[in-house]
Amino acid sequence: MAKVCDVAIVGGGAAGLSAAILLGRCRRHVALFDTGAPRNQASRAVHGLLGHEGRAPSELLAIARIELARYETVTPHSDLVTAINRSGSAFLVTCESGSTFSARKVLLTTGLIDDVPCLEGIERLYGRSVHHCPYCDGFEHRDQPLAIYGSGDKGAGLALMMKQWSSDVLLFTDGQAPVSADMAERLEQQSIEICSEQIARLEGTEDSALKGIHLKSGRVIERSAMFFSTGSHQGSNLSETLGCRRDDKGGIVTDPVTEESSVPGIYVAGDASRDLLLVAVAIAEGAKAGVAINRALLREDGLG
Repeated sequence: MAKVCDVAIVGGGAAGLSAAILLGRCRRHVALFDTGAPRNQASRAVHGLLGHEGRAPSELLAIARIELARYETVTPHSDLVTAINRSGSAFLVTCESGSTFSARKVLLTTGLIDDVPCLEGIERLYGRSVHHCPYCDGFEHRDQPLAIYGSGDKGAGLALMMKQWSSDVLLFTDGQAPVSADMAERLEQQSIEICSEQIARLEGTEDSALKGIHLKSGRVIERSAMFFSTGSHQGSNLSETLGCRRDDKGGIVTDPVTEESSVPGIYVAGDASRDLLLVAVAIAEGAKAGVAINRALLREDGLG
């Protein structure tokens, strides 16, 4: 028999925990599902988050879970949600373990998965000196010789942006789609060279700092950090199976006030919405969604 709750939150990262704490304070019965694999688990530190600058992502989540423990109506579950289906006026949430839950509202905070370039040696460097977010890690590599990895004008656009942090920027297209003539002219104006040769491997130091980029031609180019623009994809297909509308970037479309998706009763917060992909924004979106969900439940109960 399905366990009954007010809200099922799928995803226990920054957005999910933020919403869970707020809903716990509203004395809502919440089932929080998490598999323990946040998007930023490879990163050494969170940046741009007021009061927690430089804190390890794992430490930030651990603190949040301790804070969440005081709210007895919120129950964490280390389980993977495999399906969500409408069941009358509620939603039936099915887990990999076989457990089922009936929830009046569902909040998806399932995040994104980065499309990390398939380059030999990148695993040890990713999150240390190879990054996807300049706002998160650009400042730590200011004034260093930077490598930008990406094809076409998307890679070129990131290369231009990185001039904000360093005067020494080199774009690596790795033999993929070339840059347009217009963008190539802009890169030249900013003294950004394009290396179109294929990359053989990345070389790093013992402390996981990028040292050199080995090309298949045998040439080695020294760089201290790399930022890539290969994109990301949804961390879960639940929104797709539910029929939630997506934008042209693959993000789940939500109401800017309520965080509700195109499917009534299904809310989305954090990176899955593909708005601003920052921890600070995810926390704020989680809080906004928590308030919106509580207000919706109050209205349904004749209290709002």
